[in-house]
Amino acid sequence: MATVRRSKKGTGTGIIVFVVLCIFGIVAFGKVRLEERKKELNLKKDSLEKQIEEENERAEDIKNLEAYVQTKKYIEKIAREQLGLVYEDEIILKEDD
Repeated sequence: MATVRRSKKGTGTGIIVFVVLCIFGIVAFGKVRLEERKKELNLKKDSLEKQIEEENERAEDIKNLEAYVQTKKYIEKIAREQLGLVYEDEIILKEDD
């Protein structure tokens, strides 16, 4: 009878050890997956931060262009280059080819 009892105790302990090892394996696998996901999300975060920085620079450029478009210098430049306008007292010299 003593032999029978020992085998039952050994079997119970073996099952407990097996369950603990299974739980440990599941936790370790989950940790690896979470670390991979974390790396992916960090890369995505860096990419999005770079995009935000580029868009902020673009917005600043647009703001500066908007201010320049409203200046007298820009208006004169467009009038001369695209519309061919000149001041009344201005003399235009053309080159003969």
